[in-house]
Amino acid sequence: MIPLKVLLGHRKVPLVTILLIAANFIVFVHELELPPHALNGFFLHYGLVPGLYGLAMAGRPVPFSQLVLPLFSSQFIHGGWMHILGNMWFLWVFGGAVEDVIGPSGYLTFYIVCGLAAGITQTMFSWGSMIPTIGASGAISGVMGAYLILYPRSKVLTLVPLIIFFFTARLPALVMIGYWFLIQFLSGVASLGAQQSGGGVAFWAHVGGFLLGAAIAVPFRSRIEWYPV
Repeated sequence: MIPLKVLLGHRKVPLVTILLIAANFIVFVHELELPPHALNGFFLHYGLVPGLYGLAMAGRPVPFSQLVLPLFSSQFIHGGWMHILGNMWFLWVFGGAVEDVIGPSGYLTFYIVCGLAAGITQTMFSWGSMIPTIGASGAISGVMGAYLILYPRSKVLTLVPLIIFFFTARLPALVMIGYWFLIQFLSGVASLGAQQSGGGVAFWAHVGGFLLGAAIAVPFRSRIEWYPV
């Protein structure tokens, strides 16, 4: 299912959401300018590599910058057009409504913190892997978790596939986002113990970011005065 629009009116321009989308595309344009060997080095240096933390704990000489910087920088790196377009679309659909409640400065902090939680969670569940974790989906999962807590009964205009046909439906956020989270969690469980030779979806990053985003949003529910159901 693909969310097309949340049926809420934003009282303010989602400035931080727009700036986050712009920042991700600026980094992606830089990636497009890199030759293949340099791009691989870029992913390894700025992506989150779980195995480096195991090496550091074992006493191996891992630069401190490669343990801290990727926790932040990996949130703005994407592996291709479908990766960034999908992530930025979900951020655009759900981000404005969450930013409207939390406020611009708090929302930026919230977004980064959810991304950090996502990266740490993924690292814990893929311990020892030398495959870089990249993408904004962990932070965006936090945004979706917050939206679910803030607007559980609001409607999301959703594109729903049915075999070879597609139709739109106004689904409650609890159904649309709840279904999405269930798929992420079950996929994460199914990936436990699996050996990956290449990149894949960081399901546990989605789970970690989502749960923290939902938890942080709970105190902000009192700020919501009205929304359509």
